[in-house]
Amino acid sequence: MNDPVAVIGAGPYGLSTAAHLRARGLPVRVFGSPMVSWREQMPAGMLLKSTPAASHIDAPQPGHSLFDYCRATGGRRYESDWDIVPVETFSAYGLWFQRRLVPDLEQVRVVSVDRRGGRFELKLDSGEQFTARAVVVASGLSGLAHLPRPLAAAVPDGPSAAGPVSHSSLHHDLGRFEGQRVVVVGAGQSALESAVLLAEAGAAEVRVVARGARAVGFGAPPDRQPRLRPESPFGRAWSLYALSYHAVGFRKLPASAREYLVRRVLGPKGAWWLRDRFAGRVRVTQGQHIHRAEVDGDGRPVLSLRGAGGRVGELAADHVMAATGYRMDLAALGFLGPELRAEVVTSAGGPWLDAGYRSSVPGLYFTGLPAAASFGPVMRFVCGTAYASPRLAKAVAAAHG
Repeated sequence: MNDPVAVIGAGPYGLSTAAHLRARGLPVRVFGSPMVSWREQMPAGMLLKSTPAASHIDAPQPGHSLFDYCRATGGRRYESDWDIVPVETFSAYGLWFQRRLVPDLEQVRVVSVDRRGGRFELKLDSGEQFTARAVVVASGLSGLAHLPRPLAAAVPDGPSAAGPVSHSSLHHDLGRFEGQRVVVVGAGQSALESAVLLAEAGAAEVRVVARGARAVGFGAPPDRQPRLRPESPFGRAWSLYALSYHAVGFRKLPASAREYLVRRVLGPKGAWWLRDRFAGRVRVTQGQHIHRAEVDGDGRPVLSLRGAGGRVGELAADHVMAATGYRMDLAALGFLGPELRAEVVTSAGGPWLDAGYRSSVPGLYFTGLPAAASFGPVMRFVCGTAYASPRLAKAVAAAHG
């Protein structure tokens, strides 16, 4: 059996999975642009919300953590919970990890995946076609950006960086908004940090529109974490500990509970270190949701907001940026053939996976955000590679080794 295992995606989950598969002696081909979401779809100057200890890409052998990268390159060491990791540093770490453990990464795009006769047939944008014994989907956030329905209706051709409405994932350089009035929709870390970076980049006015009735929130600094609760990558709490280290138990919850927890745990809230930068620079409209959005004759977005008691207000801007996260949508994974997608059983908004991350289609595995519906919110974060990658690789080796 010479057919390889195909890994689609070269972000943290794809690279970690590939490294673990190779450590088990399996032939692997890995496709994608390394760390592309981190390098191109996040604003310059962004800082990671996660601590350095929660920002390692898991490897099957020691020597490949963020700490090791800092030591090897002689740069600043990010080790304490008080250290804040720039996205540029994390991107460079991911590229270092790739060069060391997945040096033969193929920077081409998988155009289609179909299954016939117990094997998978893949086509690449280079024109090559080949057969794989198993396929791991680790395509990250690509195609999964979520836009609230009223905003989507206002831009039927879709959001764009240069248009009146965009998604935060479409921007790397926020300097283009200098002198403009920008509304940021959302209340999580992405929204609050994007708003701060816009203000620091010279936007004339930045306003956050948040649905919650309470003021936007920020986490507690390291010295204010509860002392009598277990540690987790996300803070001290029994629930966070269970979700981080016993994620397989998440599968036993009802679908409605799983879907709720994936969306609500660890959000929406900003990092503790963002509070001082946010105060006094960003205006907040809270307790209101977007009832309708339209683009006026001058190409500017106008939002109709509705709050408690049906009160309606109007808000105009030069640009609206939705920092409203990502939602798993199997249809967005267009490289999976329609017949193959139809075979994938879904639950709680994502593919239903067994304990080894295999879907209902034999040989088809999902990891990262698509696995959150089965394994919980830890799959939304880099530290989830430590849970997912060894288990997935073990399952693939047992079934296809």
